[in-house]
Amino acid sequence: MTGCATAGGGDDTIEVGFALKAQDAPYFVALAEAVESLGQERGWEVTVLDANGDAQQESTNIDTFISQGKDLIFADTVDNDSAIPAINRAAEAGIPVINLDSGISDDAQNVTTVYSDNKQNGRLVGKAYAEAMGDEEIRSIIISGAKGNVAGLERRTGLFAGILETRLGVSEDEAWDLADEFEAQLSSKGSATNEEAGFSVLGQGWGNWTEELGLTSSEDLITANSDITTVLGENDSMLFGAKTALDNAGLGDVDLVAAADGAKEAFDRIKAGEYFATGLNSPTLVAEGGYDIAEQILVDGADPESFDEITLTEPQAITADNVDEFYDLGF
Repeated sequence: MTGCATAGGGDDTIEVGFALKAQDAPYFVALAEAVESLGQERGWEVTVLDANGDAQQESTNIDTFISQGKDLIFADTVDNDSAIPAINRAAEAGIPVINLDSGISDDAQNVTTVYSDNKQNGRLVGKAYAEAMGDEEIRSIIISGAKGNVAGLERRTGLFAGILETRLGVSEDEAWDLADEFEAQLSSKGSATNEEAGFSVLGQGWGNWTEELGLTSSEDLITANSDITTVLGENDSMLFGAKTALDNAGLGDVDLVAAADGAKEAFDRIKAGEYFATGLNSPTLVAEGGYDIAEQILVDGADPESFDEITLTEPQAITADNVDEFYDLGF
């Protein structure tokens, strides 16, 4: 990490760049719009460069911001490792880098990474669902994003922890341990059961975060497990696909429970009674968190090295009880 350049390059206008990995999903489009809007509110000049999922283009975009002498760079990186050299070049040039949404490896000299609390979002959703189910057995399948993805792992273990914590009456710490054991069983066997909690995951599909693959990855699981009560998911889009698969199979009384995202389409379905809950993964809150830290550095003179490595937004389970309150934070 390093100190920041003098803000404004001589005319007192703070200039920031946003190195965005792609705009191939509504979340990333909304994140870019939030970064631009919040900058305009402050009278800052904001430039967004889109890498279109190309790590080399991302590196070039960050180098462009360095050459332009930006006061600060926001970055939503293509992957954990490819952006490290470019981020470190920015730091060496005296330009702080704040990561938004995506993680970055420890070797990067960034200020912090701001993103939603995947584990606690999942846990709060799991708790809310377990409470709503009462003593009824939970027989579920789960649609996951991508193998090896850390955010997906955090989201599903959060769901498991919340369900087990509520069903068994154990402490949160004990629930996380049980959730890790449940995840290990699911990973090794393709299914997992905690009989005391009356909770089972009968199969796992991989939907690569999309509605289309959420549909195809859930079809065989639904056919093989027609008595399920629940489809769990690691984001909303995959569960939209699972809902189509359920409809095609004639299964109308199955709950849809997402650990995250907070898409407005999910909020609309919650209002309509077609969707139980989702976790709050708001691009607006992520952008606001980034700007709060940027202001502390560029306006108040805070030391970029004084911030925690990770900055999490407030977690929340969005259900029919509170969906109107959080609707405008969706995307």
